[in-house]
Amino acid sequence: MKIYCDNGNQHMLKAVIASDLAGVSLDVHEVGHNDHIVPYLSKNKLPVLELNEGELIFSSNAITRYLLCQGGKDIDDIKVDEWMEWESSQLQPVLQPYLVGMATKSKLDTSCLSSVLSYLNSALKGKKNLVQDTLSAADIVIWSALYPLMADNEGLQSQHASLSDWFKELQKLQAFQAAVTMVTKGNGLKSFNDSIVSQPITNAVTMDLRKPVTKGGDGDNGGAPDDKNVVTVTELTTARQAWKNGCDKIPVPYRPEHPILPVKDKRNVLITSALPYVNNVPHLGNIIGCVLSADVYARFSRLSNNNTLYICGTDEYGTATETKALEEGLTPQQICDKYFKLHDEIYKWFGISFDYFGRTTTQQQTTIAQDIFWRLHNRDFTLRDIVEQLLCENCNRYLADRFVEGTCPLCNYEDARGDQCDKCGKLINAVELKKPRCKVCGQTPVIKTSEHIFLDLPKLEPELQKFLDVNASNDNWTSNSKNISSSWVRDGLKPRCITRDLKWGTPVPLEGFTDKVFYVWFDAPIGYLSITANYTDQWEKWWKNPDEVELYQFMAKDNVPFHSVIFPSTCIGARDNYTLVNHLMATEYLNYEDGKFSKSRGVGVFGNDARNTGIPSDIWRFYLLYIRPESQDSAFSWADFALKNNSELLNNLGNFINRALVFCERNFHGAVPAITLTAEDEELLALVNRELQSYTQNLSKCRVRDGLRNILSISRLGNQMIQANMPWKLIKGNAEEKARAGSVTGLSVNLSCLISVLLQPYMPTTSAMIQDQLQAPDTCNVIIDNMVCFLAPGHKIGKPKPLFDKIEDSKVAELRKTYAGKQVLRQTDGSTPAARTKSASKPESGSPPMTGNVDELTAMVTKQGDVVRQLKSEKAERLKIDAEVQKLLQLKKQLALAKGEDPSAPSGGKGKKKKGGKK
Repeated sequence: MKIYCDNGNQHMLKAVIASDLAGVSLDVHEVGHNDHIVPYLSKNKLPVLELNEGELIFSSNAITRYLLCQGGKDIDDIKVDEWMEWESSQLQPVLQPYLVGMATKSKLDTSCLSSVLSYLNSALKGKKNLVQDTLSAADIVIWSALYPLMADNEGLQSQHASLSDWFKELQKLQAFQAAVTMVTKGNGLKSFNDSIVSQPITNAVTMDLRKPVTKGGDGDNGGAPDDKNVVTVTELTTARQAWKNGCDKIPVPYRPEHPILPVKDKRNVLITSALPYVNNVPHLGNIIGCVLSADVYARFSRLSNNNTLYICGTDEYGTATETKALEEGLTPQQICDKYFKLHDEIYKWFGISFDYFGRTTTQQQTTIAQDIFWRLHNRDFTLRDIVEQLLCENCNRYLADRFVEGTCPLCNYEDARGDQCDKCGKLINAVELKKPRCKVCGQTPVIKTSEHIFLDLPKLEPELQKFLDVNASNDNWTSNSKNISSSWVRDGLKPRCITRDLKWGTPVPLEGFTDKVFYVWFDAPIGYLSITANYTDQWEKWWKNPDEVELYQFMAKDNVPFHSVIFPSTCIGARDNYTLVNHLMATEYLNYEDGKFSKSRGVGVFGNDARNTGIPSDIWRFYLLYIRPESQDSAFSWADFALKNNSELLNNLGNFINRALVFCERNFHGAVPAITLTAEDEELLALVNRELQSYTQNLSKCRVRDGLRNILSISRLGNQMIQANMPWKLIKGNAEEKARAGSVTGLSVNLSCLISVLLQPYMPTTSAMIQDQLQAPDTCNVIIDNMVCFLAPGHKIGKPKPLFDKIEDSKVAELRKTYAGKQVLRQTDGSTPAARTKSASKPESGSPPMTGNVDELTAMVTKQGDVVRQLKSEKAERLKIDAEVQKLLQLKKQLALAKGEDPSAPSGGKGKKKKGGKK
């Protein structure tokens, strides 16, 4: 096999090492640095392996895998694929410009490397190799990439001990030593310089970096003639014309006044995100699953000049609220008021752009929900039936939904709720739980019967199926939405109970059932309507207008059945021309480090936690959207959070914009210089247009994560253009070179403006900062098809400032430690961990102390016990008694802790135990 390569190409190390280990002979042909070996590539790429059949492989990573396979030395492990992809998509975009700086003796900034090297160092702790503790292609390609950087750099090696040990151990191997000798010809590291400077900076990969790739590893297909950098004549012509004349054709941004109402002959987009329960602070999984994902699309829709209304609010009725009220010793209304305020504050901090954020505890909710019920009832779409329910005799309460926990009958998860299992996601009835227990007192409940009202889903199924055939058959619904909906109707729908034996909820108006309330999953989706009705009395123009309104609904996958089956069936049966969901967008689950986020159990990072870190909300938005669990579960990782901030934001996007604006300010007095496009510039614009059009397509289909990668690819293209042209050198040259420096700068400033517009749905504060530094006009804030000259020559920019700060490893360690426990142990104020430690012994007003003197706590328990007995003797309201009982239970736990006992163990007591364990 022939291999073509220029003198001193560090990527040739990969091929030579692989051929040596595999025992494969290579016929090496040395070519010039700029020789074009692959005819269908727009830029030279070396080395190139020519197979015996005449086919060409021009990916150095693909060459490595191919040679190892030939000798039976390749490891078939997905981790190898992932590491090779990481080398090309994460390491090389940072490493290659740095190596160019070393070769040209330019000023170096090691901060751009620290994040990727730290990540690699962490991965190698306690390990001999990257994968399976066996030498693989992953070790070869990453070691070869790092060799020019690390071989004689003791300072860098000392900062990354595990990485250094791994590097030095491989350096001792005969195959690695022989490769270095062959490629450098014994002339040391300086022999790499000419090749490094001549190498084109390749366009970064924009695929999903969390998915495995096919063997080859660095973004190309190992030889097919469809290089993503090749642009067509049509693309070049379009790019040239758009740059020249496109600014005159930018549409005027559409800015409707409130209340926003549908407009005839305009695209009217109604957006909802699943109504968050008001019983707790939302965690990051809640935020990315509904409100943040919907916010990105709402902002994109507005930028696209659609008539857009984004509605959300807190879901305030049901057992979750009653349970929380008991836990905190408050009334349900007080709980709703408290947590509505917290939700509202957190979403504002996250920059969620609701047009209206309301709540379900309103008269409009009662009016609309009861109207829909009567319409269903009068058209014979309701049934009555006797239901077996769990009754806690100790609390004298039916244990609907979240008042009961137990073992899931389907997957045996021990902490399943009475309405749904958190582990398998299946809906269950409380009486089906194994080993049920009352969540309030822990006692085992008994089964009793009660008459309830059901929605006759079997009667509505034919019409629902027609609706699903039209809406769920295309790509307007996510795959999980289609699959979950299909699984519900596949075996035939069953009647669904829509009432509960509770006090806190929308009252049922039917005679004989007035002591009951509507089940939250019949009632809650109606909240979208009632919240809109509180926004405008013309709400029906949105919700009873399916011909002129497109409805987008965002949620996590556990909410899908209620939005795809139950609520559409409810609206269909009401016979009132309701607007039904056209686009149902559901995410998978976001996990936390190695476990699950859990709002009920307080595990993970919560909205107020994110705010208290001092890290700007836009950074949180960026990372959550970067790892958005679109097609499979993903995980929040503190190390990855810092890595993405430091590599993608600080070193890529922020670096490009800052260097462009600073260069403009320092060398052109802050005025956009004249721009004369070269053929390479037009090619760049064509590639930018390709990313821009892909961005629009991705966000139109709510592929939020892919749209973000399009933006990062555009900033990489900008960085590559600056690095390839080196305007800091051109500005010191002759008139022609200075003019070229001006063109590069003007083009970079305009690319920054485009990025600021595209970034708006993702990072609105950062977008505004960029536009402020650019002094960009508001007229640029609209989605366009092709790149235009937003800021004409002579336009004065503002004062450039860095957009992002580095997140240090020490900060990551501190945050991981701080948020390793349960959220209930953290305060919702902005105090630092140190401040919280100092004030930990100070109880909140009205709450029992966290620790205390045994005698003092014993007296408090006795006093609180007297309060409970007094209320019981007076036959006070049950909720009031329950609240005081909860205070008593908390005091008993604190007393147990003070005594050094296990607070979860059953307490002793006076009197004899009766049969069944009761006293």
